[in-house]
Amino acid sequence: MSSSTPLVCAVGSGTVPAKLYAVGAEFSGPKELYAAAEIVRDRGIKAWDCYTPYYIHGLDKAMGLKKSLVGLFTFAGGLSGLVGVFLLITISSVYVYPIDTQGKPFFSLPGFVPIMDLLMILLSAIMSIVGMTTLCMLPRLHHPLWEWDAFNRATHDKFFIVIEANDARFNEKTAIDLLREIGGTNLTYIGDEE
Repeated sequence: MSSSTPLVCAVGSGTVPAKLYAVGAEFSGPKELYAAAEIVRDRGIKAWDCYTPYYIHGLDKAMGLKKSLVGLFTFAGGLSGLVGVFLLITISSVYVYPIDTQGKPFFSLPGFVPIMDLLMILLSAIMSIVGMTTLCMLPRLHHPLWEWDAFNRATHDKFFIVIEANDARFNEKTAIDLLREIGGTNLTYIGDEE
């Protein structure tokens, strides 16, 4: 990319990145961001996100987000751990190496519970991490938003809404007007590397 075309530039500067990734705006606080998120959701925009320095209760509902699929990964990990260790212990202690220990039965479920519990929890935790990283498309070595200097404060004390250009209903002028209308400041074009 040539140095004459910046990746990030303010709306109104007369410069637009060669390949537009998104249009972003800053909001003054959590209440303003929450109200703005409801308006963006109601306009039918799908490819957008809110960035906050801390959790805002109910923001996911204000954005119209569905329930996360990480729970399915967790359930699958827990179930496979429980069933897998049950089969492993049952097959090994009942069929392969049946040892009569003090007259106890070969299949003794109370004796299996601790290891079944531990492996169920272990595989649930591992699959939760796998699900989260997969669904969040991590690890990511670069993101266009990282070029926006103001966005560095998203983890400190600033609130942002970013409407991505890959949305089916995206129109540059409409997105800028919407962000301005709902109280966004520091409106910025965010470019992507070609």
